[in-house]
Amino acid sequence: MATGDREKAELLNAFFASVLSQKESHLQPQQHGMDEGLGEIQPQIGKQVVQEHLATLNEFKSPGPDQLHPRVLKELAEVISEPLSIIFESSWRTGEVPADWRRANVVPIFKKGKKNDPNNYCPVSLTSIPGKILEKIIKEVVCEHLETNAVIANSQHGFTKNKSCQTNLISFFDRVTSWVDTGNAVDVAYLDFSKAFNKVPHDLLANKLVKCGLDKTTVRWICNWLSERTQRVLTNASSSSWKEVTSGVPQGSVLGPVLFNIFINDLDEGLEGTIIKFADDTKLGGIANTPEDRSRIQNDIDRLERWAETNKMKFNRDKCKILRFGRNQRYRMGDAWLDSSVCEKDLGVLVEQACFLLPCRLGHGTMASKYRKGDST
Repeated sequence: MATGDREKAELLNAFFASVLSQKESHLQPQQHGMDEGLGEIQPQIGKQVVQEHLATLNEFKSPGPDQLHPRVLKELAEVISEPLSIIFESSWRTGEVPADWRRANVVPIFKKGKKNDPNNYCPVSLTSIPGKILEKIIKEVVCEHLETNAVIANSQHGFTKNKSCQTNLISFFDRVTSWVDTGNAVDVAYLDFSKAFNKVPHDLLANKLVKCGLDKTTVRWICNWLSERTQRVLTNASSSSWKEVTSGVPQGSVLGPVLFNIFINDLDEGLEGTIIKFADDTKLGGIANTPEDRSRIQNDIDRLERWAETNKMKFNRDKCKILRFGRNQRYRMGDAWLDSSVCEKDLGVLVEQACFLLPCRLGHGTMASKYRKGDST
């Protein structure tokens, strides 16, 4: 058992590195994919844009490994905005990201459970503040493209404009309740990815960036930003040695959530049931009156497992549960049967089987209102 801060930091960093996907030999989108994407662009980042970003920095935030503190950057905004705009333009245009912007101080955030279990900590990356400003500028371009071209599926409610936990719950359970209220049996599968943000394979993500139609200039920059990343863990006043980051989108970064949404976007393809997501939190629902209905749900679970295998992701089968509103039907994932549940915590709301099976059920409009208020009883 680790006792000193340095020892704890080394142990946590070793664990965080152990859950990453295996490194690919190179990170470049397949050439045929690049030919399908949009051409090069000539990024123009004015001094005024950079100055505005500097002026809105939170001076109480921690700096990244380069130790450029946001308070200092904010106070010097008028002086450094022009040279930074030149650096940002050059980096974006050439696709060359400074090494300091690809390093991260990782702060382990305790979730729940035993504090001596590394699996109960979430790695949050503190990265270069100037690097994050360019991330914000590039994110605006990426998000505009995604919205204009309706790239992200309607099933995604996480990190998406005008959507939230509330819209996720209301839209899904409005449908489930309407099914139950018309006398149908309904089964809902709660699916849990294991270390989803950490396992995203960079090579597959790069190809999906091209497939969604982003310009080559931006794809090249993101590929370089993801390449040869390193991290160290900070615990109190001590830090671990540096380790290579071979997969994943950095948690705590600006671009990470948007990139994850692009990566998981094709999870829906080929499904017959109703699927809804909040980032990686996924649930699948469908009417389960007949053997044919239940077979369709099982086929969808099989398709999702094949997607995970193809995309080098993994479901945590022990945390995947079935919530039944009707008949007692079992489903499997691979060679393992999924456990059933009478109550699941869904984005902070407890969803109880009994809510939907009371003799005098509430109308689905009323149920949606209850979810909007965060009341599941």
